[in-house]
Amino acid sequence: MKLFLSATLAAMAATASAFAPSSTQRVSTVPKAFFSDDSYTSPRFDEPEPEVDPRRKNPDEKEAPPVRMPVIDMGDGKQMDVISRLLQDRILLLGQGVDDEVANVLVAQLLYLANEDPEKDITLYINSPGGSVSAGMAIYDTMQYVPCDVSTVCFGMAASMGAFLLGAGAPGKRRALPNARIMIHQPLGGAQGQAADIEIQAKEILFIREVLNTYIAEYTDQPKDKIEEDCDRDFFMTAEEALDYGIIDEVVETKTSHITKPPMPSLPE
Repeated sequence: MKLFLSATLAAMAATASAFAPSSTQRVSTVPKAFFSDDSYTSPRFDEPEPEVDPRRKNPDEKEAPPVRMPVIDMGDGKQMDVISRLLQDRILLLGQGVDDEVANVLVAQLLYLANEDPEKDITLYINSPGGSVSAGMAIYDTMQYVPCDVSTVCFGMAASMGAFLLGAGAPGKRRALPNARIMIHQPLGGAQGQAADIEIQAKEILFIREVLNTYIAEYTDQPKDKIEEDCDRDFFMTAEEALDYGIIDEVVETKTSHITKPPMPSLPE
C-alpha cells in the first residue's frame, strides 16, 4: 500500500544524485522567477514575495506581521492548525507567492495524499501572485505525476504562475469564485554580467516562455500564437472570461452571483 511513496522517494533520490554538481563543476545562475516580478540576477529564493509588477512597489511600506493560522481544538487537550485539518479532507492551499519553501510543502502534501488514496481527488485552492519558475514547475509536474486528479479553485487572484497552476488542474475540475481575477503574462526578469552570461540568460527566458506558452495552449485549446500575443503584456480576466478562455471549466455560484458586474472601462486611444 505504501509502494507509491517509496518508489517516489527512491526516484527523487536517484535524480538528485545524478544531477548533483561536482566540486569543479560550474553552477549556473538559476532564474529567480518566471511569470513573476523578481530579477534573474540572483539564484536566491529568500527575497520578498513576488508582486504582480515591481514598478508598483512602495519602498517605504513597512512589512506587515505574518498572519497566524487559526488552531482547532481536537479535544483531550489536543490542537491542530487549520491547514493540517484541511489536509485530512484532501484540501490544499496555495495562498502566497510561489517559492521553493511553498513548493516543497505542496509537493510533500500531494505525494502524501496520493499515497494514502491514489484514486480520490485532491483540491488545490489558489490565491497567489505567482513566483519562481523552478518552484512552480515542481508543483505542476507533481500535479501531473500523482495518479489522482488534482482539481483547482481560484479565489482572490491567480496571477502569473498562480494562473498557470490554476489552468493545470484536471480537465473539467478547474473552477473560480465569481470575483476572482486571473492574469497571465510573459516572463519578466533581468540579467547582469559579461555579454556571454547575458546571452545565456536571454536564451533561458525565451525557452521558458516557449515551454509555458506550449502548456497553456494545450490545456486552454487556444492557438499558440494567440497565447503569445495575449501574454505579451499583463492580460487580466474575470472568472467568466477565464472560463471562455479555457483556463477554468466552471464559475462557482455564490449568494451574490445574481448581481450584474459593471463592464471593464475603456481607456482613451
